[in-house]
Amino acid sequence: MDRTEKHAFVASLAAVFADTSMVVVTRNDGMTVAQVTGLRSRMRAAGATFKVAKNRLATLALDGTRFDGIVPMLKGPTALAWAHDPVAVAKVAVEFAKTNDKLVILGGALGTQTLNADGVRALAELPSLDVLRAQLVGLIATPATRIAGVLQAPAGQLARVFGAYAKKDAEAEPEAA
Repeated sequence: MDRTEKHAFVASLAAVFADTSMVVVTRNDGMTVAQVTGLRSRMRAAGATFKVAKNRLATLALDGTRFDGIVPMLKGPTALAWAHDPVAVAKVAVEFAKTNDKLVILGGALGTQTLNADGVRALAELPSLDVLRAQLVGLIATPATRIAGVLQAPAGQLARVFGAYAKKDAEAEPEAA
């Protein structure tokens, strides 16, 4: 890489860090090209990106961003994964690390919060953003359904009471006549 390519790479990586919500730092010691390709395809399917970057260039790109807390993790053969959905990138990285012992999760950052490896694993256990949205819509829809049912019940009961009185009055009128 010449100097202009390095500047362009740092600028593009800094733009990514300004736009994303979660970064996971991994150590990929001894992974084969096929394994890295498999991991990248899994990340892409989840809406995440996995990139091996020179630590010095990644440090320059992280300087001044909200993710600068992960700079101490950038030692040795590291790679970065990022996505807008914080759970998706953590979930894919943790699942892949379970099946491949050559990928080690070092930590990450969620916004300004720096996470250790256990924090990334805990984040991976959460439901994804789409699942959370569906659950939230379900929670919002449920009270509305219950309110409609509660509002209809008294009206139905009043109608039955009035019907009973009308029936009672109708039976009382023929007897009086």
